[in-house]
Amino acid sequence: MNKKKTYPLYFAAGALIVYTVLFVLPGIIGIGYSFTNWSAYSDQLKFTGLDNFKTIFSADENYLKIIGNTLQFTVVTTILKNVFGLMLAVLLTKSIKCLNLHRGIMFMPSVLSTLIIGMIFKSILDPAHGLLNTFFRSVGLDFLAQKWLVTSELAFGSVMAVDIWRGTGYIMTILIAGILAISTTYYEAAGIDGANGWQKFRYITFPLLLPTLATTTVLNIIYGLKVFDMIYALTNGGPGKATTEVLYTAVFKKFGTGQYAVGTALSSVMFVFMVIIGFFMIRVMTKGEVEE
Repeated sequence: MNKKKTYPLYFAAGALIVYTVLFVLPGIIGIGYSFTNWSAYSDQLKFTGLDNFKTIFSADENYLKIIGNTLQFTVVTTILKNVFGLMLAVLLTKSIKCLNLHRGIMFMPSVLSTLIIGMIFKSILDPAHGLLNTFFRSVGLDFLAQKWLVTSELAFGSVMAVDIWRGTGYIMTILIAGILAISTTYYEAAGIDGANGWQKFRYITFPLLLPTLATTTVLNIIYGLKVFDMIYALTNGGPGKATTEVLYTAVFKKFGTGQYAVGTALSSVMFVFMVIIGFFMIRVMTKGEVEE
């Protein structure tokens, strides 16, 4: 196939039709159902306008807290995964012993099933017999033993910490690829000019890594907005009322109780957040890109 030749649009018609039928059309239908009274308790489907969205944004419900939890989870995990991932990526592109072994160890958590990780850490963070609290007590640090997943003050932070541990290695791998793609001539020239390690990172690595960071940021945002299995495995939205509840766990529970219309309305809200935030982040992160 000639790469320089311009092919007619109908060459992409097949893929466009498949994408529309399998992805776009179900999304549009779902948004349409969010304006109805669709539920397991009624055989008649009626148009209700914005009633479901009024319920979601009502101060009397917990949905605003759920949306806030989702945004908080997304922002915190995205920032910290990128920060820790970048630190590890810079460290693991240096000449150190057993480099590939270290990379493999750091990447390992992202290979495991998120649900399985959640179940393992639920056992580790158990307040009475969990491995973490048992260790603290065994070394005389009883004051560090906490009720990690059963108090409203610590539960959400504990969930985010586990997710950051799981996803940092994946982000690190992407950033390592970005760093290795940077030409060594830049570093050689900077070394001749007397630049130190920090200056090389600030003026060469970081600017040239911005496109890759934009990618990891968008990936983290999409994951954060649609997170489900980690929350479900660790706390199922508890303790208490919507302490760690996020949009997808709320959607899951609404569909589980037959409130399909409210569930699709929550999904629509999540979709809008993903589009707006994703578009905004791409514009911001790529604004200062540096081309090689």
